[in-house]
Amino acid sequence: MGTRLRKIAEQSLFSKIFFVMVISIISITILTSWVTVHMSKKLFVQTFSITNSKIIDQIKSGLESFHYSNVNIAINTAQSAAIKNYLTAPDVDSLTDNRTVYSMQEQMNRIQSRIGTKSIGILLLGVNGKSYISDRAYWSGSPQKLQQNPITQRTLSQPGKLLYSFMNAEAAGSGESCLVASKALYIPGNEQIYGTLYMMIRESEFNGTYNSFTSSGNDVMILNQSGVIVSSNRTELVGTASDQLLDNAKTLQQTGGANLELKMSGKDVIVLADYLPLFDFYIVNVIDKNLALGHMLNTQAIVLICTSIVAAAVLIVYFITRKLTQSLRTLVKKMSNVTKNNFNNYMTVSGTYETRELSNSFNYMLDELNDYISRLVETQKERRKAELAALQQQINPHFLYNTLASVNILVQRGSNEQATETIHALISLLQNTISNVKETITVEQELQSLKHYVFINQVRYGRGIKVDYFVSPDCLVAQVPKLMLQPFIENAFFHAFHKKHEGYIYVIITRDRETLVCEVVDNGDGMEHAPSEETTTNPAQAKQPFTGIGIRNVHDRLLLLYGKEYGVSIESGLGKGTKITVKIPWMTDQPV
Repeated sequence: MGTRLRKIAEQSLFSKIFFVMVISIISITILTSWVTVHMSKKLFVQTFSITNSKIIDQIKSGLESFHYSNVNIAINTAQSAAIKNYLTAPDVDSLTDNRTVYSMQEQMNRIQSRIGTKSIGILLLGVNGKSYISDRAYWSGSPQKLQQNPITQRTLSQPGKLLYSFMNAEAAGSGESCLVASKALYIPGNEQIYGTLYMMIRESEFNGTYNSFTSSGNDVMILNQSGVIVSSNRTELVGTASDQLLDNAKTLQQTGGANLELKMSGKDVIVLADYLPLFDFYIVNVIDKNLALGHMLNTQAIVLICTSIVAAAVLIVYFITRKLTQSLRTLVKKMSNVTKNNFNNYMTVSGTYETRELSNSFNYMLDELNDYISRLVETQKERRKAELAALQQQINPHFLYNTLASVNILVQRGSNEQATETIHALISLLQNTISNVKETITVEQELQSLKHYVFINQVRYGRGIKVDYFVSPDCLVAQVPKLMLQPFIENAFFHAFHKKHEGYIYVIITRDRETLVCEVVDNGDGMEHAPSEETTTNPAQAKQPFTGIGIRNVHDRLLLLYGKEYGVSIESGLGKGTKITVKIPWMTDQPV
């Protein structure tokens, strides 16, 4: 308990600042959120009303297209002599009657195929008692029953108009409510009516004109002059009457208002309406205000976002305040983290003036320490390079003496051309070894030095040992350390063929992804153990080596240059020959 109180006392300034900032952030967030939501609701109602007014205009356009399609059917039907003849001519004989029926059906088929109104059922009633029904699914009753329907009486009373009426499922006898577009057929001039045209469309197909514009809480109703809902996306309302909706629609039509906000069935709603003169209907759009605002304003998301913002702000304030009040503590931690293997743990300069000065001094000390270590490492590297360079320059005098003696013998024998080639090979070998000061050379240059070295040895000791080179063309440009492969050729020449006087040495260079693989393989005597440094460079040997660089030196050199993943490996067995594999990283540019 005492420890906790002591910690609170030590952090009293931090606690006070943090507490004030948290209260301020929460208060500002709540106030800003409330104002934003309130303004968004107002803007939403205005925007939604404008948007839905445009949607109502689109629905009206679709309904007008449907109306004009029906007008085309009525015009084509009225202008057809075959249809008129069918509806007015009395029965004569079966042949004549059949021809009349056939002509009428052909005409009706052409009208329907041309206009493409397969979803509409067409009925015809004539004054002669004859009738035609394109699809019984729309009307299952008798023609006489339709003749007595109020729709027919209303149509005959207004022969010049295409009228729209609602027929419920019971009256239609088809199991589904439908809308009926009816038109009296008469002879122009004397206005004598000879028949009636009925175009029926199921309500479920009719509301497809606007159903895509509706959603939950955004409903569309179409009402006739009696207030009966003839179509709606809410199918349970079809056929019911709503005087309130009719009154609201008439009010908006008379006042020219954009919308009404009122309560309906206990809900706050927005009502938009327009008149459809071609149908003598009203289209009404009822929007559930709370549901629509709920879709726009996701309360859960708002609370989550505000909570996240407050949490993020509190965390930021916490860390900033803590950083300002605990910079000295951070400096102490940084100092304690300095170990013999980590001298890059620099201190970020921040906080008060005193803390910044301490941080600068601490960082300066680390700079001096790192500089000293870097110079020490560089000195060790330069020393190692000097040792390797010294080994490279140690051309064994016995090698030169024996080579020149061999040239002298060739001259005495009259083999001047071979002597010249031997001297050129020796000159090129010495140039690549002594004059070229680069640490690395290309594989192609290394192969040239190897070939010169092999040529000189074959002049000195004969051509019993043959050397073949198998090099992938893309490897010729790869960079390798100078004299990397020469010690292994030298070792094969001098130690692999004690029991044999003839044999082969193969030099194979390939690429394995990002690794250059060099192999020196011989079919000599083989050995049980890898050769030691003394074995390869002992000056007491009868055959003198070219330089003091041995297998161990090459391996150490590769470890120094490229790391533990690379180096030399040897496989050998008595009587099976020896295979030496050298792996280095793939490089094509001269390293800096």
